[in-house]
Amino acid sequence: MMRPHLGFRRLFRFGLSLSLPVFALTVFAAPHAPAAPAWSIVVPAGGDARAFAADPGDPSHLYLGTTNSWLYESRDGGASWNRLAKIDPTDGFVLDSIVVDASDPSTIFVGAWKDSADGGLWVSHDGGHTWTEAEGLKGQSIHALVQAHSDAHILYAGTLKGVYRSMDSGATWEQISPEGDREIHEVESLAVDPENSEVVYAGTWHLPWKTTDGGKSWKSIKQGLIVDSDVFSIIIDPEHTRTVYLSACSGIYKSENAGLVFRKIQGIPSEARRTRALMQDPENREVVYAGTTEGLYKTENGGHTFKRMTDSDVIVNAVYVDPRDSKHVLLATDRGGVLASEDAGVTFVQSNRGISERKVTALLVDRSDPQRLYAGVVNDKSFGGVFESNDGGASWDQVGKGLDGRDVFALAQTKDGTVVAGTNDGIFVLDPPSADAAAPGGAAPAPASAASDALSWEPKNLIANTVVKTATEKAKGVRVNVEKKVKAPTIELQGRVSALDVSGDVWAASTDEGLLTSRDQGATWQGGPVMGASDYTSVSVNGSTIVAAHTDGVVLSTDGGVTWWPLGLPTMVTRMRSILFSPDGTLWLGAREGVYYSQDLGKTWMWFERLPFRDVDDVSYDAATHRVLVSSRASDQVFAIDPKTQTWDWWQTGYPVSIIRGAGGRLVAASLDDGVLVGPDSASPGPAEAETGSK
Repeated sequence: MMRPHLGFRRLFRFGLSLSLPVFALTVFAAPHAPAAPAWSIVVPAGGDARAFAADPGDPSHLYLGTTNSWLYESRDGGASWNRLAKIDPTDGFVLDSIVVDASDPSTIFVGAWKDSADGGLWVSHDGGHTWTEAEGLKGQSIHALVQAHSDAHILYAGTLKGVYRSMDSGATWEQISPEGDREIHEVESLAVDPENSEVVYAGTWHLPWKTTDGGKSWKSIKQGLIVDSDVFSIIIDPEHTRTVYLSACSGIYKSENAGLVFRKIQGIPSEARRTRALMQDPENREVVYAGTTEGLYKTENGGHTFKRMTDSDVIVNAVYVDPRDSKHVLLATDRGGVLASEDAGVTFVQSNRGISERKVTALLVDRSDPQRLYAGVVNDKSFGGVFESNDGGASWDQVGKGLDGRDVFALAQTKDGTVVAGTNDGIFVLDPPSADAAAPGGAAPAPASAASDALSWEPKNLIANTVVKTATEKAKGVRVNVEKKVKAPTIELQGRVSALDVSGDVWAASTDEGLLTSRDQGATWQGGPVMGASDYTSVSVNGSTIVAAHTDGVVLSTDGGVTWWPLGLPTMVTRMRSILFSPDGTLWLGAREGVYYSQDLGKTWMWFERLPFRDVDDVSYDAATHRVLVSSRASDQVFAIDPKTQTWDWWQTGYPVSIIRGAGGRLVAASLDDGVLVGPDSASPGPAEAETGSK
């Protein structure tokens, strides 16, 4: 395999004073072509799930909407899922509404919104393989989408502007609510009478409305509702169409006269809850499920009494009841993904195989076992924290005991193998289970999931600084001022921890409180703001030398964090992202302008000018291949730099990569919106043509 060779370079030296001009050495090297095989998502499974839809002819064929533009598909009733399509290249579309055409199941409609200011309707006519955006609703924030049961050609969409209708299977659309109306807008929910497509109920962010003539006229149906209730869900009993259930921010309501009068159902939910979804059991109309922001509720007597079926920390966005087996119930939830029940909601288990919607913000490869991976996530509360895999990502177990729902932004490992986490609220050390816990009674080792349950995180957040105080003392009859070091009052670290390096005798942490160091394995920490800054986002330790970066500067300590001074930087660098010591003491910097390195603690910097991307977010060292790994969340490419030959290889991952790590000769990455990725052998990028840089 041919390798690119080093072009010419220029070198300028400077002192440490920041007032002196700083220049860079330019290194030219050309890329290899991306290597095969393709990267694969190994999750951990789960994340946010928003909406269900089923193939009318095959209830086991399901679709699932998410909060990040992805549509999932299941062919086994929700037991497993696969990513079917990203309806738009843009991230962040919430897929709250999915309709499978009752007359042609290969046609799928998906309504989406983003930040309540953007969105649209996407249509597929080939089972979800290709998609087009409907021109008539382009840019509209769609929160509701329904198909008329009595006429499959008719669809209704609820947007921030009002109610829209299509009479030709979504080809064209017209607004049927009064344009510019001060009341019928911000439509959150819709329901169509199953016997008459002209009868439509519309729930808005401020009470419900109804039309009986296809939108020619509208009537407020608020009698019995608390004023200004946001209406999240409306369902009509298909056998008794005058029976209507409605959920609002003020509770659940029922009407038995087609919406003329509603009565509030007592018992659930309280006004503090939000009922996002109502679903009637297709086999027993007296059974209604209510998905709320504080769990799933169920009534078996038409709403006279409700009972909570899940823990209160489950946020339910949608409910699916299998029409062939009403004991089979699925929930689409925030953070927990899909929950499945086979006993009509009495018990639930996660059913997320194939769902990769976790926001992974930290990634650690165990140094003694590259098959053991740790992933830290954010936004998932009790469903998140840290996940551990002992088989290279094939399966994952949650290790969250002791984190109490905290977000995890950093993971690091001590020289004896202990795992340390930096969270949005302090630093925690993972205490391994005892031998008895792992294998009770001297039996065979417990399964990985049981071992994970035995693990627990312990806080290490005591900041115990010393301060210098001046005291007046007598010396030989003369009063003199004497400076003495005394202990300051201890405080608890309660801020975000963005980065950790605990690989040596001195531990270092970048926190909201500033730069902290520990010489007693985290029992106590010392430090605070450095050079007037507390917002450091990266830190690296090499013996007693520590370097830390924030967006506008880099600082250096050669005495284990006792004293600090600013590091000289190339003048063209405007934003620092990541700082790293490689084992030989070389300093690596990832910045908005690319990758730099210094072999003399910042006196001289060299720049990989021809690296194909800038905006570098992560720089790490792969001990197996002795190369520096580079990634950018603005790119799906990752690079491996050989410091000795000044050459580099690259791979196309197919996903924006925010973190890149080496795992025993294999590459592992994290995407903020796609979970953990496993790549090819990092030592064998494959055949490629060589190019030569020039200037």
